[in-house]
Amino acid sequence: MTRFDWQNPYPTPRLPVFARNVVSTSHPLAAQAGLRMLWKGGNAIDAALAAAAAITVVEPVSCGLGGDAFALVWDGAKLHGLNASGVAPAAWNVDYFRRRHGEDANGIAKQPVRGWDAVTVPGVIAGWEALHAKFGTLPFADLLEPAIEIAERGHALASVVARKWAAAVPELRNQPGFADTFMPNGRAPEVSELVRLPGHARTLRLLAEHGPRAYYEGEIAERIAAFAREGGGAMTADDLRHYRADWVEPIGQDYRGYTVHEIPPNGQGIAALIALGILEHFDLGALPLDGVESQHLQIEAMKLAFADVYRYVADPRSMDVTPEQMLDPAYLAQRAKLIDPRRATHFGFGMPKAGGTIYLSAADERGMMVSFIQSNYMGFGSGVVVPGMGIALQNRGCGFSMDPRSPNVVEGGKRPFHTIIPAFLTQRVEGRQEAVMSFGVMGGDMQPQGHLQTVVRMLDYGQQPQAACDAPRWKVNRDFTLDVEATLDADCAKALAECGHTIKSIDDPYMDFGSGQFVWRLDRDEPERGYVAASDSRRDGLAAGF
Repeated sequence: MTRFDWQNPYPTPRLPVFARNVVSTSHPLAAQAGLRMLWKGGNAIDAALAAAAAITVVEPVSCGLGGDAFALVWDGAKLHGLNASGVAPAAWNVDYFRRRHGEDANGIAKQPVRGWDAVTVPGVIAGWEALHAKFGTLPFADLLEPAIEIAERGHALASVVARKWAAAVPELRNQPGFADTFMPNGRAPEVSELVRLPGHARTLRLLAEHGPRAYYEGEIAERIAAFAREGGGAMTADDLRHYRADWVEPIGQDYRGYTVHEIPPNGQGIAALIALGILEHFDLGALPLDGVESQHLQIEAMKLAFADVYRYVADPRSMDVTPEQMLDPAYLAQRAKLIDPRRATHFGFGMPKAGGTIYLSAADERGMMVSFIQSNYMGFGSGVVVPGMGIALQNRGCGFSMDPRSPNVVEGGKRPFHTIIPAFLTQRVEGRQEAVMSFGVMGGDMQPQGHLQTVVRMLDYGQQPQAACDAPRWKVNRDFTLDVEATLDADCAKALAECGHTIKSIDDPYMDFGSGQFVWRLDRDEPERGYVAASDSRRDGLAAGF
């Protein structure tokens, strides 16, 4: 295994946590909910689902009962992938949006970012259902107990959640159902204010009593469909009834003797794999850790990856190329040669050969590890909230393209390009893959970039997970300009600009530089040593265990 330097050179309020059973989330109450299930004898899946349910209550800006989810699960011997991202309502196509919202100056149909016409079928509850059916050991109702208690009794609002909640209110206050649920006193709640979500608790109780399919076929589904009709949305009871989450085969990329795994498209996890495959052709470990040479190479590899991802990634049924073609070693070697180690380059997409988010992790002493992510996308998603139910609906529909030539063009029953991505790290030992780390970094386009930067820090430089988590980050924007975190060394930032990188500050109060959770298995030969867990100080999170 990698021998870490357990020192942390970055200012941080966090220390790594060592335990045989761990839960790491972006909110302490969610981590505690997961631990309750482990204390009851449940496994890592039970813990992850309890934490996931609780975090919809305590961090509703980031995720909710109307969001989407993905997961990677190590069952002790094999890695499983789950895609619980929603699909477009059957009525959606380019003409639908052109009729309702008109065209831009280029004749492309306009696409709203908020409201009903940004809402795809929510996948998160189907994701909980699939995970529990395949791996859960405790009754599903037990997993919802902590979330129900918190929603009914209330909780004191955490500081980072409060800031992001307040930032979302001006844009969303007039969306259907939003103010009644999330502005109970006519405003966003303040730090430490008691927040109760009775509608949310009601929906959770219905799920506990009738099971998760009630969301898609029972009373909950009827309420969602009726509210859509009332608000002019396209989603129907049939759209909900026909939805299922999909088990998928993870994709991977070898890097420094390990394998990094992601969920295949329609998600953007392949961007991290492409960038790592490109960086395999450079000796990063010989360069100073926080120096401009190393950071520049990582940024350029990320730009190359995004150039291809933004061109090709969509619902896999519509893609022009396969993930295998995008990750072909010869193709990545060719792309690596495009990098000038001293100057920034604006890359176009290549030609492979044809042929609002939370992240959490849980691991138990029996060896099961869960990498789980769920999201409303932008803060509070679409802003639409089903009255009396606490169901804040995501806005993943704005991930579609309105260009008929794009593989990601909107179409009924199709999944949009997705940003949320769980990740997992394994290592081949004596001919078989062994689990090493369950990890993820939430935050829109920052996610694959966070995966890249933290993996490089751990595998190339031997930084322990909490230090890799706390280290300053950069972010490549959609226009290939660069944001740098304020804590990045000033000389490094200046040198990046001198290399030709366009550095600018984007007003992004919700996504910023992401937030990660990391659970690393300490030693396969000494399983009693358990794990080391890290939680990002950019959120209110907690890594906890026993």
